[in-house]
Amino acid sequence: MNPAASNHRRDHDSRVPTSLGPITHAILRIGAGLLFMQHGAQKLFGWFGGMGPEGGTAELFSLMGLAGVLEFFGGLFIVLGLFTRPVALILLLEMIGAYIIAHMPQGGAPVENMGELALLYFLIWLYLAGNGAGPASIDARGR
Repeated sequence: MNPAASNHRRDHDSRVPTSLGPITHAILRIGAGLLFMQHGAQKLFGWFGGMGPEGGTAELFSLMGLAGVLEFFGGLFIVLGLFTRPVALILLLEMIGAYIIAHMPQGGAPVENMGELALLYFLIWLYLAGNGAGPASIDARGR
C-alpha cells in the first residue's frame, strides 16, 4: 500500500477517512476534560450554580471535596494530556465509586437512577487509560 495513501485509507464500512481518528481522539480528550472540570468547579468554587439549592461548596476534607479536587485538577491534566493514562485510571475509579455510592442505591437502570453520566465518564476514562492522550498533548511531546 502506498504510505501517502494510507493516511486517507477508508474503512470498508465507512466513508469517513480514518485519518480523522487522531483528531477525534484529541477532541474527545479535551472536551471531556473541560466538561469534567466544571463538576469539580461546582464542588470546589461554587461556580456554575455550585452545590445544592444554596449554590454552596463542598468541605475540602470530605468525600465531595476529594471528588471536586479529582474532577477539577484531574480534568485539567486530561485537557493538557499530562500523565493521561494514570490520571484516567484514577478518574475511572472515582466514577465507579460515584456510581456505586450515589446512584446504585436509588435502584433501577442508570437512566432511572441518574447514573448514566458517571458511567459515560467511566467509559471515556477507560478509553484514555487504554489508549493514552493522543495528539495535541504534553504526553505526546515526551515521546
